Amino acid sequence: MSKELIILITLIVYILVLLTLGYFGSRKTHDNTDFFIGGRTIGPIVASMSYFSSSASAWVMLGLSGLGYVKGVSALWVVPGLVLGHGFSWIWVAPRLQKLSHSEKLVTVTDLLVLNSDDQAKKQIKIFTSLIIIFCFMFYVAAQLQAAGGTFSVTFGLSLPNSIMLGGLVIMSYTMLGGFWAVSLTDTLQGTLMMMAAIVLPTLAIMQVGGIDDFWQNYQSVASPEQLSISDSNVGLMLIGFLIGSMSIGLGAMGQPHLLTRFMSLKDGKKVHYAQMIAIACFAISMTGMVILGMCGNIMISEIDNAEDIFFLLTDNLLPAVFGGIMVAAVLSAVLSTADSQLLVSASSISHDLMGEADEGKSRLKVSRTVIAILCIAAVIIAIKLPSDIFSRVLFAWNALGASIGPVVLMRLSGLHLRTRAILPTMIIGFLSTIVFFLQPDGPGDFYERTIPFVICLTILFLTRRKQ
Repeated sequence: MSKELIILITLIVYILVLLTLGYFGSRKTHDNTDFFIGGRTIGPIVASMSYFSSSASAWVMLGLSGLGYVKGVSALWVVPGLVLGHGFSWIWVAPRLQKLSHSEKLVTVTDLLVLNSDDQAKKQIKIFTSLIIIFCFMFYVAAQLQAAGGTFSVTFGLSLPNSIMLGGLVIMSYTMLGGFWAVSLTDTLQGTLMMMAAIVLPTLAIMQVGGIDDFWQNYQSVASPEQLSISDSNVGLMLIGFLIGSMSIGLGAMGQPHLLTRFMSLKDGKKVHYAQMIAIACFAISMTGMVILGMCGNIMISEIDNAEDIFFLLTDNLLPAVFGGIMVAAVLSAVLSTADSQLLVSASSISHDLMGEADEGKSRLKVSRTVIAILCIAAVIIAIKLPSDIFSRVLFAWNALGASIGPVVLMRLSGLHLRTRAILPTMIIGFLSTIVFFLQPDGPGDFYERTIPFVICLTILFLTRRKQ
């Protein structure tokens, strides 16, 4: 069989498994609590793998390997920043949010933001939160669909628009079927595939370039001085900004609704520590592996048009066709596992947060599924009409949500009494300031957009708190 046919068979089997899990998920979905957080009955392994695969999406598999190819050693600074951010979320945020979610019957992150607010403030916060979630996730999902389209396009020679539409159809189908149950089960499968790719490919690449002993020597012979520099050639204040910016990328983890819902869905707070260890280990291994893969790619392949294609090129070089099909499925896994979660959260912001408390049953589920279809179609259009590199698009959405939602979540779970009237202005400041800094020329380590909006919002909430 040809390589393309083997990959096609692998992907068809994989997609059929996803749709089957979506069907079984639909059997356990009876109301919006089931649809959006799995009835708060998710175990630690499923919760941690679902969290990992929903966060470590195509931007890790394709974006980080591409970053390692272009930036070299300095790309490794992203790893401790994100591991610390996700580690803090799991160790500090997760047990508090799980407990509060069960006691207050929270279904969405917006329910946490409006806790103990008056009716007028609740309405305003819900509307603004829904708008920024949908806005950011449309670009986030578009980035995932762009990665899916690139996967199909590179593998089968399909046109990019047709490839993007095919990826959107797959995501929309099983997400509409089973909601959070389907998403969590498929994410566990997808996370396992992603970890296989993050371990197998870098290991084979290092062996190909001469093993651990010769890797650095061979890399020095082909890399530029900037690629060999741990500081990306920044010095003085620029170096400080680069380090803070690189490390503070993890701040955004506390403001991602599709990740925070994993904490809310946990069944048993006593078993959170199992999920903590699994999730943190997965992040550390996968991100380090992808940066090293990109660096190995620099030794093996001198020039490519798009650095984010290095994953596919090395897959072709290192693996026989049947295993290459599995690696392509791993990329598709990364795409689907993030896009499905974000579509689900976007639907919840409309059907749960904005529609009020009436009609909790099947009619609300129908609205939720309709919203998912509409949002998926919108993301397909954005991916086709407004192409951008995956890494930049994801980081913008990550930073904007992190600065808008993260400080409020952090203050709420700290037990501080926030002034209701300060929450909405603070969220608006976080969102708009991220956009302003994003549109400016990049600072060292993207310091401005990753750090300043979050710190400003956190400071405002702390200074305006009610002192009781």
